[in-house]
Amino acid sequence: MAILGFTFISCDKEVIPKPRPLIREKQMVNMLVDIHLAEAMFNHLRYDTLFRNSSSVNFYYSVLQKYEVADSVFEKSFVYYASNPRNFEKMYREVMNKLSETEQGFSGRKQDILEFQTPE
Repeated sequence: MAILGFTFISCDKEVIPKPRPLIREKQMVNMLVDIHLAEAMFNHLRYDTLFRNSSSVNFYYSVLQKYEVADSVFEKSFVYYASNPRNFEKMYREVMNKLSETEQGFSGRKQDILEFQTPE
C-alpha cells in the first residue's frame, strides 16, 4: 500500500522544474511554427548561391530574434514543455494545424484542416 501511495505522489511532481523565465505556451507554439517554417525555407534555399554560406542555425536565430528570446530561454522552455508529454503533444497538434493552415494558404487549396487526434 505504501508503494501505491508513493506512485501517486511522484506522478503529481513535475519532472523538470519550471524555468524562470518560461515562454508562454501560446508564444512557444508560434515560435515552433516559425522554426519549422524557417527550416523548410532553409532546405528549399540552401542550394541557392545567395544562401550557400548560410546554415539552418542562422534561420533558427532569426526566429529567436523575431520574438526577442535568448536561445537559453527557448531551450529551457522547450525541455520543460517536452517533459510533460501529454501537454507537449497537445501543443504540437496546434503547431501542425497552424503549419497545415499555412500550407493551404500558399497552395490555394480549400481542404479541411487535419485535426491530429490522439487516443485519450
